[in-house]
Amino acid sequence: MSHTASTQHRPVTPARRTAMRPQAGARRHGIGFGLVAFAFLTAMAFSTVPTPLYPLYMARDGFSTFMVTVVFAVYAVGVVVSLLLAGHVSDWVGRKKILLPALALELLAAVLFLTGTALPVLLAARFITGLGVGMITATATAHLQELHAAHRPQASTQRFELVSTGANIGGLGVGALVAGLLAQFVAVPLHTPYLVFAVLLVLALVAVALAPETVEEQFVRPSYRPQRISLDHGDRAGYLVAAAGAFASFAVFGLFTSVAPGFVAGSLHHPSRALAGAIVFMVFGGAATAQSLTSRLSTAAKSRLGQAAQAVGVVTLVAGMHTADLAAFLAGGVIAGIGAGVLFKASLGTVAALAVPEHRGEALAGLFLIAYLGLTLPAIGIGVATLGFSSVTVMTWFAGILLAVLAVLALSGRRASAR
Repeated sequence: MSHTASTQHRPVTPARRTAMRPQAGARRHGIGFGLVAFAFLTAMAFSTVPTPLYPLYMARDGFSTFMVTVVFAVYAVGVVVSLLLAGHVSDWVGRKKILLPALALELLAAVLFLTGTALPVLLAARFITGLGVGMITATATAHLQELHAAHRPQASTQRFELVSTGANIGGLGVGALVAGLLAQFVAVPLHTPYLVFAVLLVLALVAVALAPETVEEQFVRPSYRPQRISLDHGDRAGYLVAAAGAFASFAVFGLFTSVAPGFVAGSLHHPSRALAGAIVFMVFGGAATAQSLTSRLSTAAKSRLGQAAQAVGVVTLVAGMHTADLAAFLAGGVIAGIGAGVLFKASLGTVAALAVPEHRGEALAGLFLIAYLGLTLPAIGIGVATLGFSSVTVMTWFAGILLAVLAVLALSGRRASAR
């Protein structure tokens, strides 16, 4: 018998079993990393499924642009409520005990979307979707980071950063793209996308259930309290500038996930649902790609690049609306999305550097609260304005206000550098 054969049949001694455990555990965490990434991507994608469908709701049930923004705003309210009440609880009870109920909430929302198109149903479904997303974002990101560290303890965090960014920001684009394609080429466009994602959410629940837990539950838990929010972290002016950058970034994201598909279908006369989904995908895809490619830039450089790209993108987008040029509108949207993604990453980096570790959660909670106000308030303002003015006029106002905010940010950045 050869040496190879004898090695293959050698008994597994206790010493060999102990040596094999870390390798088996690492492999299990590596599989778990992929499972949680799939669930994270699915959850974020589901949140933008209605985006390319809004023009259909407007045509079928007579919803105005203002009503679409109300439906969208209810989602943002759900996200903020969930972030404040449950976004931090997984540190005590474990990641899976938050992720599983969050995915169940999204599945419930998908079922509600399937039951009808009446306004109360849409409002309830979007609010529940927001609750689920608010629970998932921070929890899934932390879970991925811990699974990556357990799988590849000596590796850099680049893999984790790429995957978490792709699942989070990229997922928002994927959901709109898939929904738009299904609505365009498959029967029953207001039901089929939700049915497909209901199946995917069931698979996501199974994936998270199979993934390993990375937080040991605390049997003596701290007294529950909502996530604290603080805007004062040593450099109040620096924090407020970062928060303003987050507000401006999410204003662009809110535009493209609420009223932009209606603008394309109405003002630009391109009613294709596939096109509406593709536009959102390009905006968020550009944001995610830019965040990954600019990881080595300094925070100040990211901020300057993001501000410049957003300014150029928004001006190009509005020019495309004035000339009814779809290509210019698309180019402006992609450039603005790139700028928004980079500027938001710079804001996150600034706040993470300003806050001491024991108050970092409070600092980030404040940042996300202001960011989601940016997601909601401009979209509602645009919806209200369209009740009395044309879409092109309203978008021109939006661009002017956003450019003024970006100019203030640039000036504040120069003053900070001089100091």
